Amino acid sequence: MSGSSRSLEREYSCTVRLLDDSEYTCTIQRDAKGQYLFDLLCHHLNLLEKDYFGIRFVDPDKQRHWLEFTKSVVKQLRSQPPFTMCFRVKFYPADPAALKEEITRYLVFLQIKRDLYHGRLLCKTSDAALLAAYILQAEIGDYDPGKHPEGYSSKFQFFPKHSEKLERKIAEIHKTELSGQTPATSELNFLRKAQTLETYGVDPHPCKDVSGNAAFLAFTPFGFVVLQGNKRVHFIKWNEVTKLKFEGKTFYLYEKKIILTYFAPTPEACKHLWKCGIENQAFYKLEKSSQVRTVSSSNLFFKGSRFRYSGRVAKEVMESSAKIKREPPEIHRAGMVPSRSCPSITHGPRLSSVPRTRRRAVHISIMEGLESLRDSAHSTPVRSSSHGDTFLPHVRSSRADSNERVAVIADEAYSPADSVLPTPVAEHSLELMLLSRQINGATCSIEEEKESEASTPTATEVEALGGELRALCQGHGRPEEEQAMVCLQNPLSGEPAH
Repeated sequence: MSGSSRSLEREYSCTVRLLDDSEYTCTIQRDAKGQYLFDLLCHHLNLLEKDYFGIRFVDPDKQRHWLEFTKSVVKQLRSQPPFTMCFRVKFYPADPAALKEEITRYLVFLQIKRDLYHGRLLCKTSDAALLAAYILQAEIGDYDPGKHPEGYSSKFQFFPKHSEKLERKIAEIHKTELSGQTPATSELNFLRKAQTLETYGVDPHPCKDVSGNAAFLAFTPFGFVVLQGNKRVHFIKWNEVTKLKFEGKTFYLYEKKIILTYFAPTPEACKHLWKCGIENQAFYKLEKSSQVRTVSSSNLFFKGSRFRYSGRVAKEVMESSAKIKREPPEIHRAGMVPSRSCPSITHGPRLSSVPRTRRRAVHISIMEGLESLRDSAHSTPVRSSSHGDTFLPHVRSSRADSNERVAVIADEAYSPADSVLPTPVAEHSLELMLLSRQINGATCSIEEEKESEASTPTATEVEALGGELRALCQGHGRPEEEQAMVCLQNPLSGEPAH
């Protein structure tokens, strides 16, 4: 066999982390397309309503991507095997409760539960308590005083942070309102509630507006949204979006009356944002996939990047789902199996421990944007400001009409830490982040870039690093733990980030 033939026949090991944190491992040929790997996964999961899902990976530059099904897996990943990816919801159903099969609803439930834990699904305290109570009912069943002692809800972590008051509210709802609900019923009620929230379906892209203020851009089943602070400052329905464009780090959204301009941290992040927008608009807006057209990132078709959405659209998916006729597949729920990224299904008290870290550069496992990080019960999600001047504005943007709806989405600012970090993190900011979590007593899991270069710092080194961080934070007039978080949020400027 010739060398080129042997190269084509070479097999590569792929590991895909599923929504319940179990892993599926397989081998693929060098020229295998993304569709082949995706079909293997869906067969493994016994999933027919598969168009809502996708495979996400992180490239060597720590930029997230969705695997394109029409292209070679090996060429897209650009990294050394074995390959590691994640199976995730890519297009959130407009009405998840209307999905045909329970297996599909269960997978979407797992995704939204992750969104809640990682701070992507942010909501008011009353809504948060109800959602957490539904999770509790689905996973441990009816309240039993013999099995669930006082404070039992504090053994589970549903959000990036929660208070004792919220934990008591969760337990109260679980005890008094949800008795008798089966896991399937609790999951269905969870989906119905989550679908009504302003941040349902949000996969946030960190950006800056023309004034240099932090913002999160996202595409939902209902349109394009911009989140700042604890408000949704822009919402544009899909049929009102006329064009999406990007140049370098600058992203443009054209509406009938306005042009919104935002700045991504890198050109690669901006291109990813643009491609996500193109796919979401095609999926939710078009009547049929034959209407999909190749789109250019520039005003001139022969310039810039070109991209074409290759799947079915939402209407076609719903019509296909209605024709499914089979015995409902058996669902193997995760139950109380310990989870690396969703501690809500980990039984036992939350423990504070010192994370293993080192002073050299590290590579964080970011299959869903640092899903392996586990914040302590009362820590705050970390906002990265390491991009510095890459966010400075260069052009002006038209503002929305004064009558545009501004919705308050939560009691606190929207700050999904795990969605910020995958778009490259400077090494010094990463070091500060890990140290801050050590000072706060939070647990985190990291994966070294090269084991041969790993070196765990001694207690003296950790204390020295802690002293450096405390020195940076002096003068802010805040408690030590809060100071650590403030300095971490804006390590370059020395000023508190808001």
